[in-house]
Amino acid sequence: MARIRVVQLYKSYRHRTGLIEVLRGVDWEVPLSGMAVAIMGPSGAGKTTFLHLLAGLESPDAGEVWIDGRPVHAMTPAELLRFRNERMGFVYQHHFLFEELTALENVALRCRIAGLSSSEAYERAKRWLAAVGLADRSHHYPAELSGGEAQRVAIARALVMEPSLILADEPTGNLDEKTADEVFDRMLQLVREHGATLVLATHNRHLARRCDAVYRIHLGQIHVVPVAEVIDEVES
Repeated sequence: MARIRVVQLYKSYRHRTGLIEVLRGVDWEVPLSGMAVAIMGPSGAGKTTFLHLLAGLESPDAGEVWIDGRPVHAMTPAELLRFRNERMGFVYQHHFLFEELTALENVALRCRIAGLSSSEAYERAKRWLAAVGLADRSHHYPAELSGGEAQRVAIARALVMEPSLILADEPTGNLDEKTADEVFDRMLQLVREHGATLVLATHNRHLARRCDAVYRIHLGQIHVVPVAEVIDEVES
């Protein structure tokens, strides 16, 4: 079965006060099979760093990251760019849409970078904007969209290449509770329908409880947390 596998992963940063060890020999494994996984922990625990290591956006001090049998830790920059565009999707707290492009153009751009023809890129973009409920907003610019709509465009962009892995870093952090629930509902539905795995870094216990598995980063290690026990103490 295709999976994410992390082997003895170490990551530290130099600081004026000394060496900060973020990850200390982490071993971690989850299948790429349509599940949602939450990564929790206090600010500074290493949630974003862990996502960046999975994506190859940062290099580990030591250890290995395997995704679907491919060694992310050993890829060249060119290999990483291609692998990320074809096999991964990213959703951040801010949508990071190009303000000068319409919603349709923002989503289609990723397809064009991947080498798809203009007609296929726009056809895919239209299909995914419809999937996130924005077929009637495809020709609007980001400034003309609400926060929730812009984030749904970002989800369409993340999924348009139908990747096996979605990495989401506080994707609803800038939204009110009702809109956050609606956006996350849509994300979960699409991820599960298309058999992708969502790895969600979040402080939001309500969202974490809706995932299939929850992990906590603490003192450089990742520990499983029973979903039913995701309460205030997880963030302490």
